[in-house]
Amino acid sequence: MTEKRNILFVGDPHGDFDPVISAVKKYQPEAVILLGDYDLKKPLQDYIQEIIGKTKIWWIPGNHDFEPPEHHHNLFTSQLAGQNLHLNVVEIAGLRIAGLGGIFLGRVWYPPYSPKWRSKKHFLQVSSLHNESSELSLKYQSAIWHDEWAQLKKLKADILVTHEAPKSHKHGFIAIDQLAEAMGVKQVFHGHLHEHYTAKIRKGIKVVGVRNAKVVDLLGVEV
Repeated sequence: MTEKRNILFVGDPHGDFDPVISAVKKYQPEAVILLGDYDLKKPLQDYIQEIIGKTKIWWIPGNHDFEPPEHHHNLFTSQLAGQNLHLNVVEIAGLRIAGLGGIFLGRVWYPPYSPKWRSKKHFLQVSSLHNESSELSLKYQSAIWHDEWAQLKKLKADILVTHEAPKSHKHGFIAIDQLAEAMGVKQVFHGHLHEHYTAKIRKGIKVVGVRNAKVVDLLGVEV
């Protein structure tokens, strides 16, 4: 194992975990980080049993991990439920890695436009006044909420992993750039758009887009 392969990043599997299993067996990384959209018809651990115990496995959720409810259940109640990086900063293989899962949803917040709700609590308070549900639907749970983004922005990290892309991609969002800059990261790895590329945004931050079911190392090279 070389240092550049201490951590491997995995693009949206959509049910295909063979590439990450093969990469772990070949390179024996300290950790792998899954970038969302798993399409789980059974619990996550059932797909990757071969590598559990061989490496540390971390993940963030994508939009496909909230609907249908089966996908959500098989991720968020799996044996790996505690390895969710969303809104957290964790030291992994000597690097501080931050996670932001989910997507920007027009009915919640769609940068660069202002957020429609201050927070989940604000949304639920207004909903209850209209005799609507007092629980957050899975669709709304999949959204990136401005107040949570703002709290994450106060933390520091070396690497940011996201499902959505920054503005380095034509379908990316400036809010991801702003988050990366504020946190002082050197690299951003993202999934969602099923495209492998490398680019730089402000402050010399390197961005790596990871293709679906593909695996890249710390240099952004597919392995």
